[in-house]
Amino acid sequence: MRILIISDIHANLTAFEQVLQDAANQWDYVWCLGDVVGYGPDPNESVELLRSLPHLCLAGNHDWAALGRLDIRTFNPDARKAVNWTRETLTPENIAYLEALPTTFVLGDYTLAHGSPREPVWEYILEPLIAAINFSHFETPYCLVGHTHQPVIYEMVSDQGDTEAIMPVYRQQRQLNGRRQIINPGSVGQPRDANPDAAYALLDTERGIFEPRRIAYNVSAVQKRMRKYDMPERLIARLEHGW
Repeated sequence: MRILIISDIHANLTAFEQVLQDAANQWDYVWCLGDVVGYGPDPNESVELLRSLPHLCLAGNHDWAALGRLDIRTFNPDARKAVNWTRETLTPENIAYLEALPTTFVLGDYTLAHGSPREPVWEYILEPLIAAINFSHFETPYCLVGHTHQPVIYEMVSDQGDTEAIMPVYRQQRQLNGRRQIINPGSVGQPRDANPDAAYALLDTERGIFEPRRIAYNVSAVQKRMRKYDMPERLIARLEHGW
């Protein structure tokens, strides 16, 4: 099956639509790794577009925050303001959808989590050491995660658990080699790797081929909507810088 892998849409409908346009007719099903809402100006529209597609979706920390399942006092002031606005804006139908999302999923050779297999909602895998620790928390060859907004593959390269970080080569197909890997496709709606382009990936599960991708979108249109809703300027500015 051909899978469109997305994560961290963060209520950025423009980026989400651009990804779907770029990947048109190249996938059969969507795996969304969480954080459909939060930060961005289009929470209902983003949820509804995702719901219209054949898909499965996991819960992310911002999805839980919008549901009141997390203490947002741990969030920075800008994130708290965005969470409160999202809570007030989501429709009852979309709240019910988010409430039903699981935190992990296992499909064949793939374990799916938002943050990590060890702590699905919260943990950030930002370095090989943390990835190495997480390999003991899932049994499949491959684990797909989001949360960090940074595309990367962590591959176990020895029986002793040595792990390497492999940076993506966009639009180049990568043959999955059977080595255990934790794969992050990056963020659709709020990249944080100094590249503002939306990130996603395509996966052919039958052939074992993974292809990371980036696509530019109309950042200024999203910023305009964010200003309309008086969202924090820092959240608006970061979209054009990819941080």
